[in-house]
Amino acid sequence: MSFASFNLPIALSNTLTKQNIKRPFPIQQAVIPPALEGKDVLGIAQTGSGKTLAYVLPILTKLNFFPEGRNRSPQVLVMVPTRELAQQVLEVIKLFVDINRNHSKTVAVFGGTSKNPQMQAMTTVKIVIATPGRLLDLIKVNSLKLSDLRLLVIDEADKLLNIDFKKDLDDILKLIPSAAQKLLFSATLSPDVQKLKKLYLNNPAIIELEQHEEKVELIKQSAYAVEEGQKGPFLRYLIKSRDLKQVMVFTSSIATADKVADKLRKNGVDALAVHSKKSQHARNESLRDFKEGKIKVLVTTDLLSRGIDIEYLPFVINYELPRSPKDFVHRVGRTGRAEHAGEAISLISANEEHHFKVIQKKVGLDVDLEVISDVNLHGF
Repeated sequence: MSFASFNLPIALSNTLTKQNIKRPFPIQQAVIPPALEGKDVLGIAQTGSGKTLAYVLPILTKLNFFPEGRNRSPQVLVMVPTRELAQQVLEVIKLFVDINRNHSKTVAVFGGTSKNPQMQAMTTVKIVIATPGRLLDLIKVNSLKLSDLRLLVIDEADKLLNIDFKKDLDDILKLIPSAAQKLLFSATLSPDVQKLKKLYLNNPAIIELEQHEEKVELIKQSAYAVEEGQKGPFLRYLIKSRDLKQVMVFTSSIATADKVADKLRKNGVDALAVHSKKSQHARNESLRDFKEGKIKVLVTTDLLSRGIDIEYLPFVINYELPRSPKDFVHRVGRTGRAEHAGEAISLISANEEHHFKVIQKKVGLDVDLEVISDVNLHGF
């Protein structure tokens, strides 16, 4: 199947060709036709499966056919759990639309940045990409109304339904016109997602793709038994001896992320830390530099384990293990995406060995711990 079978507007088809996007991924093949027909959709698919384009193309196709909204009343709302994902969706839309010049104004709004520019941007907005808290902030001060909404996308619904977002999402959904088309995407079909479907979706097309995200054995995995004090030198040894480029390193705390990045820089490795205490501007710049290959290593917490699509990311390193097997899967799932090979490396201290065994059992892994006694870490 090709994108031509969807009968997309010529401008979108030309951009797909220009971007060398040749054929739709399975989630796009399944979602785009019912979405273009105006049906509600429930899509269950892993992060990195191509679902952003699966809803962006129908949005941009249908937008010009929607009646004009009133001032400060968007026609399309895309709900996401993180500011990074909001920025990512905006970037995908930018591929197809010059948002600075076209009449179909698109704005991403999220916390951690000044509210005033976002309030001003609502005057002629047509597409809003938003995190729940900031969206409610704008609604409360009458900078934004949802009464003219024609299409709602809820991306990563399973994450939006956790305790941090659930009340905000419930408050927002009460304001959505019942006639609005709704496209709901989730990595899992949890009881909360089932409830959301029952309450808000009207006879939806249900698309459930095989969850490759949990098949982490498809990604090359290795693990090393490393004493706690050796983790820093061994990490630097791995990166330097193998000349690794575009490496995402996960730590369990912000303090450790800063410490690891600082030590890497002091030892001649281009590295930056990205976490929730960094400003949004700093986070955006770091991600951009990492994607463009200007820095070798991005050190982060689980902030970036979901919702960020970094194409061709070849290496993920667990400097410390996450608390849950699910978080391990999300971390490892940053690599080996879009049909490209990936490798995940875990550094396991003695007090993490039992936890690593639990994670392996839960996710169906069988990775032997390699010893590093023969590795000379002097100078690293």
